Amino acid sequence: MLKMVVDTMGSDNGTSATVPGIITFLKNHNDVEIYAVGKIEELEALKDYPNVTLIDARQVVPMEAGALDVMRAKDSSMLVAINKFLEVGADAIVSAGSTGGFLSSTTLKLKLIEGVERAALISPFPTKIKGKKVTVLDIGANNENTPEQLVQFAKLGKIYANKVFGIEKPNIYLLSNGAEDGKGSPTVKAAHKLLKQENMEGFKGNIEARYALDGEADVIVTGGFEGNIFLKGVEGVASMMGKMIKSAFKRNIFSMIGYLFANKGFKEISETMEYKSTGGAMLLGVNGVVVKGHGSSDAYSFSCAMNVAYKMAKANIVEQIKEGIKENAK
Repeated sequence: MLKMVVDTMGSDNGTSATVPGIITFLKNHNDVEIYAVGKIEELEALKDYPNVTLIDARQVVPMEAGALDVMRAKDSSMLVAINKFLEVGADAIVSAGSTGGFLSSTTLKLKLIEGVERAALISPFPTKIKGKKVTVLDIGANNENTPEQLVQFAKLGKIYANKVFGIEKPNIYLLSNGAEDGKGSPTVKAAHKLLKQENMEGFKGNIEARYALDGEADVIVTGGFEGNIFLKGVEGVASMMGKMIKSAFKRNIFSMIGYLFANKGFKEISETMEYKSTGGAMLLGVNGVVVKGHGSSDAYSFSCAMNVAYKMAKANIVEQIKEGIKENAK
């Protein structure tokens, strides 16, 4: 059985989201042993599941916490979960807690894969082609990146798209402010030059943010600061458009009738662009499957985050990356 450690305390909604999320996940997965970490009295609904072990941890890591804050919080659900991951040799760990605290502390404790300079937070985004995802990295693990790190992100993203989504030859792009080779920040320009010099298979050049979700790209590479802005911009626009469409159809009886006729089409759009189904993002480049769920996770999105961790562990993604890094080093 796969072993998965879950920090149940960190999200905005706490165990009211994570515990039902675990139960939802368990309905479809009986081949996973789960270590649920949190206040034991809040995990009561899980006590009768034979493949769930409850671990008491009283402290919640604040959302603004960093690595040192996590390390000092000895009784925090986050640090207890990370230590349990190492103790039992777990296959995956999931938390919806502090992004900075979780990513930096797991990097410190689990260590980077040999040959990886920086870990990257990676997430599949929906595209206008239903069922097709585009992988974007880094979306927030780093504030600054070098051109060489962006090149390595391209390689990590390529391995991920190939092994997880089964794309034989992924189309890889650099996120920039223009498609022309000379566009972009100094870092992007230098990374573009390095990727061209390496003659990296599948590298297609630059892509603008407005075309990122068209479905042409399989992997989009960006620095963590820019990637996090892209992530939050996409989520914000998707949320705003959803509210505007609902408001437009509620204006009067005629618009409401129009909605009834268009309902099927809007449902398909909603399913295609549903970001909650991605569940969360994975920290790629460390020695373990580390999945960061949305801080605002509800039960559905947290169960999806657990499903991401499950798929990554099943795909043996860490070993795949290790092999890929060795091959690229030759």
